[in-house]
Amino acid sequence: MIATLQRQHSLDEYRAIADISEEKCEYHDGEIIKMAGGTINHSRIGRNILNLLDNKLRDTEFEVINSDLRLWIPEYRRGVYPDAMVFAKPVQLNGDRQDEVLNPLLIVEVLSTSTEEFDRTDKFRMYRSIPSFCEYLLIRQNKVLVERFSKQEQGWLYSDFDGLDQAINLESLQIQLAIAEIYRSINF
Repeated sequence: MIATLQRQHSLDEYRAIADISEEKCEYHDGEIIKMAGGTINHSRIGRNILNLLDNKLRDTEFEVINSDLRLWIPEYRRGVYPDAMVFAKPVQLNGDRQDEVLNPLLIVEVLSTSTEEFDRTDKFRMYRSIPSFCEYLLIRQNKVLVERFSKQEQGWLYSDFDGLDQAINLESLQIQLAIAEIYRSINF
């Protein structure tokens, strides 16, 4: 993320700006955050994970959504753009908004140097306020490392995967993702 506009904005002001802006921007309880551009590895990993999830979940009760759709987090008054989300159908829209959703099961973030700490800490805390949210993937773009957080009765279970020969079992979706496919065409 990069510098923010300095004054506080109402949610309606933000939505009016976001509707016409050529740049993607998030809403953080009155603050508008312009999103920084990504790298080639970030884009490739994002493409790979979307294609992989979409292929695995075709003709199921799940729907894969890319980063064009804003996730609204009511408890924190935040509108954010995860790299990928998976929903149990139907996707729940925020009121009559066609650009905001509320109920992801899985959220995927491809980590960037500028956002990694936020994605791991405050953003993850905010995501955990979403009742349907039960799995979180953090994917490194500078080396093979995928971290998975899975909601359990006693809290969130952490596991990591750092070998191209490994696969991640996504319990909420009842599928496996091959690490080699997530990192297909990636040059470190």
